[in-house]
Amino acid sequence: MTFLQEIDWQNLLTPDTIWSLAKVLLYAVVGMILLRMTVVIIRRILKRRTTAQVAMLVTKGINYVGIGLIVMLVLVELGVNLAPILGAAGIVGLAVGIASQASLSNIISGLFLVSEKPFEIGDVIKTADTVGVVDSIDLLSVKLRTFDNLFIRVPNEQLANTQLTNITRYPIRRLDFSVAVPYSEDLQRVQSVLRELAEAEPLCLNEPAPIVLFSDFRDAGATVVLGVWFQKSDFIVVKNRIFTAIVARFQAENIDIPVGYRSLQTDKNADPFPIRIVNPIPNNDDAMNSE
Repeated sequence: MTFLQEIDWQNLLTPDTIWSLAKVLLYAVVGMILLRMTVVIIRRILKRRTTAQVAMLVTKGINYVGIGLIVMLVLVELGVNLAPILGAAGIVGLAVGIASQASLSNIISGLFLVSEKPFEIGDVIKTADTVGVVDSIDLLSVKLRTFDNLFIRVPNEQLANTQLTNITRYPIRRLDFSVAVPYSEDLQRVQSVLRELAEAEPLCLNEPAPIVLFSDFRDAGATVVLGVWFQKSDFIVVKNRIFTAIVARFQAENIDIPVGYRSLQTDKNADPFPIRIVNPIPNNDDAMNSE
């Protein structure tokens, strides 16, 4: 309170000072409104002509440049000399650029990702052990939202240098179901049953047609693969329906699904303990006790 009482408010709040503050406030408010309108217009134009990630990067760049210009305009109106500030900013920017080589690498990788377009906002991608929906694509990283609603930030450099799978790139996809059947079953009948239940599912596409093939010989039986095509948005429903349909149809047709067991046949007249230990070599403790 003593500090405020010592201020000469009459000399400070002169008409020129008030007018200067009013112009500064006007520049800041009007500048932010115009910047916001410009960003919205450019975003709408870019969404019609390019991808969502390009529109996001361009609008963010315009937003950063616009805020910088507004700040400089306000400082000039306040009578601040920008030359020392710009010189210091250049030196600081050079030092930060040298120190943050990883950030520069992420920016360059982000530009390559935007130009290559391996995914877009809303796609489901898989990289390493991470699967999620692309929420945003920024200069330094890509933001993912997992199916259990977790937020994951993946640096652009990591995405550019590793294998990446775009699960929802195409409108349709195929899902394979591997089923083991005993060798005693009629494999042709199993093949017909699987094809029938795939054709009976309305969410499975007829073109491309479902496929049924025998893939491998296992201890539990022959491995049969049923592959069905569907719209990518029906993934969970199709997976659950086909899985339950296979179990129900196999039970109705009395087709066993083995659970990976082994049967051992032994000779009843054979010695149950054929291995004998003769003259075992004593260990060190036994040798010491015998002495």
